[in-house]
Amino acid sequence: MKYLMWLLNAAIFFVLFAFALNNQDNVTLHLFFGASWQAPLVLVVLVALVAGVFLGVAVMLPLWLRARRARRQHGSGASVMTNTGFDGDTTLLPPEPIDRRHGL
Repeated sequence: MKYLMWLLNAAIFFVLFAFALNNQDNVTLHLFFGASWQAPLVLVVLVALVAGVFLGVAVMLPLWLRARRARRQHGSGASVMTNTGFDGDTTLLPPEPIDRRHGL
């Protein structure tokens, strides 16, 4: 199993390395107010990936911290995970089955 993971990591590395070698041409990004940036395509893709990961973590961080705080307050039991916030309220369910005869 250890060697399988090593081979998988090596394969991923070589695929990304080949991608980087095949995309060394310079591209020009035209930014706002007439500014432009010229860089290799692989660098532009890497910067976009890092920016996306950073923005994703920045958006999720308050939710993670709130969930962590709630776990600490209620203990680490499974009861926190089963609480959905609806508390058994079924008013959102339709009163009768939906009629699908007309394709809607």
